[in-house]
Amino acid sequence: MPTVKMYTTQVCPFCVRAKMLLKQRGVDRIEEVRVDLDPAQRATMMEITGRRTVPQIFIGETHVGGCDELIALDQRGALAPLLQGSGA
Repeated sequence: MPTVKMYTTQVCPFCVRAKMLLKQRGVDRIEEVRVDLDPAQRATMMEITGRRTVPQIFIGETHVGGCDELIALDQRGALAPLLQGSGA
């Protein structure tokens, strides 16, 4: 399973929802980057994604986007293959 990395903040309902969905799909480890604790990480996230909102989710090298994009990916059946490492 590819590494799942998520840029988050402490009080973010979308972050919680995204983590719940990933755990339901078998992800047991999420590398969380707290941008509220480290402003330099927020700058890095914005540079990589062009977005300033959280969560920003990466599965392996693939930038999934935020919570809504993650849910849409799951609904069209593309999340499971991505989590298995076979791409979307």
